[in-house]
Amino acid sequence: MEAKLQSFLNALLLFSLCLSAAGQTCTNHNFASNEVFAACVDHPVLNSFLHWTYHPSNTTLRMAFRRPSTSPNQWIAWAINPNALAMFGSQALIAYRNSSGLPHVYTSSIDLPSPTMQQSRLSYEVSQLSATYLNNEMTIFATISLPRGMTTVNQVWQEGPMAQGSPLPHAFTGDNRRSLATLDLLTGSTTAAVDSVLRRRNIHGVLNAVSWGTLMPMGAIFARYLKVFKAADPAWFYLHVACQTSAYAVGVAGWATGIKLGGESAAVQYNTHRNIGIALFVLGSVQVFALLLRPKKDHKYRIYWNIYHHSMGYSVIIMSIINVFEGLKILSPDNKWRRAYSGVIILLGAVALVLEAITWFIVIKRRRSNSNKFPHNISTHTAKVENRV
Repeated sequence: MEAKLQSFLNALLLFSLCLSAAGQTCTNHNFASNEVFAACVDHPVLNSFLHWTYHPSNTTLRMAFRRPSTSPNQWIAWAINPNALAMFGSQALIAYRNSSGLPHVYTSSIDLPSPTMQQSRLSYEVSQLSATYLNNEMTIFATISLPRGMTTVNQVWQEGPMAQGSPLPHAFTGDNRRSLATLDLLTGSTTAAVDSVLRRRNIHGVLNAVSWGTLMPMGAIFARYLKVFKAADPAWFYLHVACQTSAYAVGVAGWATGIKLGGESAAVQYNTHRNIGIALFVLGSVQVFALLLRPKKDHKYRIYWNIYHHSMGYSVIIMSIINVFEGLKILSPDNKWRRAYSGVIILLGAVALVLEAITWFIVIKRRRSNSNKFPHNISTHTAKVENRV
């Protein structure tokens, strides 16, 4: 009985191992050269795989990086960064199909803010460098001499377009930003990168969406519609000022993070988003400081101040909403975030439309009420004038 139970458990274990192996694509791959590697890992993004054998005796890494579904007009790259988990400073192996239809592979040190991906020597010795292109699958083979004691590496992998036989820059959003991880060559464990830049970009986006993109329109709604109701005076003014100053304070923090991010990524420019952001900061600052110069209600220049204040305020709101969507386009978050902000704007717009109808009804009703009194006042005044004459 025990022998049968042990046989059943062994069979169950073998079955589970087979299922586990079937779930990992890289373990099922056979190279045309019949080369066998000791370990492999499925990369979580960009549909690529790394196979390797590490030799501790001479600290060499024999590797193969492959990417199925690579079109003839694409390049692929795999790199080690000796200093950080980032693209800049990485030592890359790059391959693409040349004009003759044959794979071309070379080394390139990515040590400039705006890399050209031109051929250059690496800080590591690389030998047996080759590439294959079969059935739309590009594979890079190489043997890399690593420093003694380096058993965990920062790996970066990429893919990008080709034009006129030369690699073009890859995308800087989505999966192309997430294609880096640490790799333990001895155990095969990987750790995805914590992208501090992406985290700060998300903070920048949240700050600006809440401030310029949400609080600013809310403050305008308070000012435009609540002041019609006599019971809301002067509460509407304090609500308006509170919303706008809070929006400005948070917006300045978001603007500052954007300036910092722009300075750290000289190779990537989002001109439309940046220019609108600078314009918003300038106009918002002028609006806030204009409160200090606000004339009294009965001052002869108050009407001009109102025209300026309203035109600038609505311009800031429109530009803010546009720039939030520009930022969402750059960050490329999940669609739920775009839908959430769109829902907020639609809700504010619906509230504004309802309040617009209500306030117009109240204003027209008051005008009619005043007009019924006005003719009597005119006739009385006329009679007094005639008597005097």
